[in-house]
Amino acid sequence: MTVRESAFFGFVNPVDPRPEELQAWAYHPEAVPLDAMPSDWDLLIAGDVLAPTLYELAMDRQCPARRFALHCMYIYAADGVRPNASSLRKRRLKKYVERAEEVGDEPMAIWAHNCRVLMTRPELFDYEDWIEGGLVRNPRRLAAFGRR
Repeated sequence: MTVRESAFFGFVNPVDPRPEELQAWAYHPEAVPLDAMPSDWDLLIAGDVLAPTLYELAMDRQCPARRFALHCMYIYAADGVRPNASSLRKRRLKKYVERAEEVGDEPMAIWAHNCRVLMTRPELFDYEDWIEGGLVRNPRRLAAFGRR
C-alpha cells in the first residue's frame, strides 16, 4: 500500500507533528533535514499518535524517509514489549507485526521477525539496535535463542 504524497509546508510544532505533516515531510525530507530536527525527534514521534503514519511510511518502498520511519517503528516496538506498555500499544504492535508478516517486503519481514523475538525474549533488548537504529543500519534477523 502506498501512502499518498502531498506537498510539505512545514511543521506547526516539530516536536509534536500532526500525522498529515509527518506524511508530507516523509516524501520531501530535504525540506527539513533530520539534522535540523531535535536530536531526539525519533523518540518524540515514535508513539501511539503517529504510529499508524510511521507504519504506513515504513511499508512504502517508494518513501524517501522509509528508513527513518522503520527506525521509529523499531523504537515503537521496543516500547511496546515493556511490561508496563499500554494494552493499546501491545494490541497495535501485534496487528502491525501480523500485517508486515503477511504483506511486507524484506525490511518489514525482518522487523516483524525481530519484534516477535523481542516479544518472546525481552531480555534480548539492545538499546543500540532498537533505539539508536542499529537494526536499520545493519538489518539482520535476531536469533530467538542464545545471544544477539
